[in-house]
Amino acid sequence: MGFISNGTTILDNGAFSVGLGNLVLISEQTASASATIEFTSGIDSTYPIYKFEYINCHPSNSPVPFQVNFSSDGGSNYNVTKTSAGFQAYHRENGTSPFLGYATSLQTTQSTGEQMIAGGSVVNDSDSGVSGYMFLFDPSSTTYVKQYMTVANSFDSSSPPYTEQQFSNGYCNTTSAVNAVRFKFGSGNIDSGTIKLYGIKDS
Repeated sequence: MGFISNGTTILDNGAFSVGLGNLVLISEQTASASATIEFTSGIDSTYPIYKFEYINCHPSNSPVPFQVNFSSDGGSNYNVTKTSAGFQAYHRENGTSPFLGYATSLQTTQSTGEQMIAGGSVVNDSDSGVSGYMFLFDPSSTTYVKQYMTVANSFDSSSPPYTEQQFSNGYCNTTSAVNAVRFKFGSGNIDSGTIKLYGIKDS
């Protein structure tokens, strides 16, 4: 936790910081055996940064990746070209085999396919799911590519079980405005969970 010069509390996890007072909730969607969760409105030039929070998204299948893709035509197609990189860390309940390293499952190379947020590790145990957030920067720009950052934490029920945190960072390689975003699992439905969309005011 930290503070900016005017005393506003900020959220700081060592990777990203944002003034909490500048967050404006635009919309939220709750899954119920939903194939996808899509945001096709509210992503425009109103805010320079948009934040998505995915909270306890639970898959019907197991194990599956949690994914995101972007659209420049209002959600008719989710096929924006992306390049990205990622890394992951995990730690087991019995304290063994901690790991931190590059994750090829989170990278894309000029791909129009899905960006992995949690790569293949989300299970459908009754107490499991994936939570985290994504930032999308200046999506309405017609000058710059659209940069994004994702963070996800999930629980894996392997023996012994472990927590896994995954980070990906990349850009949509287009100067067209990105105006819709879709979340889904690699197969099956999003049985339950909530995704919220916020705008972040220009400081």
